[in-house]
Amino acid sequence: MDRRNLIRLAAGTSAAIAAGSFAGARPAQARPGPRSTVAEDGSGDFTSIQAAVDAVPPGNTARFTIDVEPGTYRGQVIIPADRPHILLRGRGTRPEQVVITDDRANGTPRPGGGTWGTSGSASVTVDGAGFAARNLTLANSFDEAAHPEITGRQAVAVLTRADRIEFDTVRFLGNQDTLYLNSRAADVPARIYLRRCYVEGDVDFIFGRGTAAFDRCRIHSLDRGSATNNGYVTAPSTSVGNPHGLLFSACAFTSDAPAASVYLGRPWHPSQDPNAIGQTVIRDSVLGAHIGATPWSDFGTWPWRDARFAEFHNRGPGALVTPDRPQLTRAEAAGYTVGAYLAGADGWSPHC
Repeated sequence: MDRRNLIRLAAGTSAAIAAGSFAGARPAQARPGPRSTVAEDGSGDFTSIQAAVDAVPPGNTARFTIDVEPGTYRGQVIIPADRPHILLRGRGTRPEQVVITDDRANGTPRPGGGTWGTSGSASVTVDGAGFAARNLTLANSFDEAAHPEITGRQAVAVLTRADRIEFDTVRFLGNQDTLYLNSRAADVPARIYLRRCYVEGDVDFIFGRGTAAFDRCRIHSLDRGSATNNGYVTAPSTSVGNPHGLLFSACAFTSDAPAASVYLGRPWHPSQDPNAIGQTVIRDSVLGAHIGATPWSDFGTWPWRDARFAEFHNRGPGALVTPDRPQLTRAEAAGYTVGAYLAGADGWSPHC
């Protein structure tokens, strides 16, 4: 099956998203409420994203929109916990036109000594609840080839630790550890909704203990040049008490890597935590040939069979049904939906 047919099979996923382009995205429409504008040419209220975030009133109780004009904005962005309800909105006609990026990795030296670490490498860190981003690109542009002296190559594009986060028509670009979906503490759930997004990376590039629903997204694995192992899509560390980890619904899993050289996931146990029983569920999605017959992998001494990995009603050349691929029954699948993952105790429903 060629790539064009694979894309066309993606139920509910437009060809534009499956190709990694959002040319059909409509320009963002003005809405009432407090707002500011960021423009790199000086025509807005601010020239940097962080300056605009810092100007949002602490303890803001309503949506505050930061409109970002087309351009490339470099430097880390931190959305602090006392700045909730921020909407970061790209003002281009496509998310490629607004790029927010930084270029540090886990092993990049800090000015005051030591290294940044995985969390510290994030280009964008979200601690403010109710954050949303639309129609833009969030990237970590750390160049692995240009820095052979740096062996800690985890380079996060986005780290989320807050609850009720929304990403709509957003591109996430990186290599290892692109999208870190976390929470404030192991026993504190944090929900993230990703609609019509594009996520790109190679090793464990979607990971963490957050509850995340990927709805009609394209998940693209990069080719690392190996004939047998080009990385892992997910590395969940879901707390054993949380029934909802990572859900992929009506998504397209694509790659230019060789056939059967990419794993769907492996269970991450941070600090060897035995209560991190990761969950990844992939349903109603299209899987390319880069996914093999045994798509789940052990992580060190932690076996994948002890994790909560499952599939349901997937299609495409990588969607084989084998003894090494747990499948949900139709009755079980009824409880693994975008709505169920996001509802929580407050009935949150951003997708409706």
